[in-house]
Amino acid sequence: MRITAIQEATASIASDIRNAYIDFSKMDVSVVKITTDVVRNGEKVVGYGFNSNGRYGQGGILRERILPRLREAEPEALRDPERDNLDPFRAWDLMMRNEKPGGHGERSVAVGVVDMALWDIVAKIEEKPLHRLLAERYGPGEAESHAFVYAAGGYYYPGKQVEGLQEEMRGYLGLGYDTVKMKIGGASLKEDLKRIEAVIDVLGGDGSRLAVDANGRFDLATAIDYARAMEPYGLRWYEEAGDPLDYALQAVLGEIYPGPMATGENLFSHQDARNLLRYGGLRPDRDILQFDPALSYGLVEYLRTLQVMRQAGWSPRRCIPHGGHQFALSIAAGLGLGGNESYPGIFAPFGGFADDLPIEQGRVALPDIPGIGFEAKGKLMALYESLFTA
Repeated sequence: MRITAIQEATASIASDIRNAYIDFSKMDVSVVKITTDVVRNGEKVVGYGFNSNGRYGQGGILRERILPRLREAEPEALRDPERDNLDPFRAWDLMMRNEKPGGHGERSVAVGVVDMALWDIVAKIEEKPLHRLLAERYGPGEAESHAFVYAAGGYYYPGKQVEGLQEEMRGYLGLGYDTVKMKIGGASLKEDLKRIEAVIDVLGGDGSRLAVDANGRFDLATAIDYARAMEPYGLRWYEEAGDPLDYALQAVLGEIYPGPMATGENLFSHQDARNLLRYGGLRPDRDILQFDPALSYGLVEYLRTLQVMRQAGWSPRRCIPHGGHQFALSIAAGLGLGGNESYPGIFAPFGGFADDLPIEQGRVALPDIPGIGFEAKGKLMALYESLFTA
């Protein structure tokens, strides 16, 4: 098994949405295509990777450090010693050669882009969907055929009023979602409470079907003000109230707010996860961890993160990854996580799932094709074809 070509490019995401901090129209995405000399069904096996939404592309790190190490590696250095296949763990070690500890958040995204493509290759060589391969190697043995997904939206579109927010949420319910998420922190507490109540009305008065996300906007006093105001709603969760590294804020908030909380999308390693669980005051009976494998050094590192969680007494079911992409969906179904985020109509074509598999009662099936299943996303594959030559 030999890698014969590694191609890298940058694609843009055009969107006028914003959360409490970020203008997403400025974002770009790093994409890679890795070609091997292995042939399946008359075609060379190819793997595809990209960084998850809400982060800039990492072209410089990829071109200058990460990809040259793979290109220079001898085939045997990337070979799985137990299988006639690629070894993502050996490849991970090569990509991280001569890298200092720490520095997560930029480098971790670059490695995650490549790791995604490598696992796509591994599953295709074994002619299995990735979720099935993961269940057999690292999970319960049998993969889940469907995964819980929720619709993340409720951004602060320019000129968007409460009625527009309600219309958006009705649209998600019409697509088959049962649980939705909206942004808070980009308006006053009074205005945000009106927005929350308007969405709960759309949900038939059931606040447990609504999650809210502050994107790390608040200081402790504001986080507590929101917590006390929102407690009567019985929300699905209260997400990233403060800076993701302010574990003391998270711990204090957990003593005040009895409802579920969620965090982790801006933590990018198993060391980050370990510190969060040590010092963040999170509660394994109700809180949600949102580590995104595509942003966090990929699946190789995600397996380490899950081990840290188990050692701290957490079930993988408490993980619902950020990102809304098929890589995390495959991991969720293969390793028994609690579900996956979804961004209907946003961050396309990278976000979203297989074209022909609708959301039904808040769950989605996984494509029964080898690899991650990107070939079941027509617009994504068309983009790759436009960026890379054969």
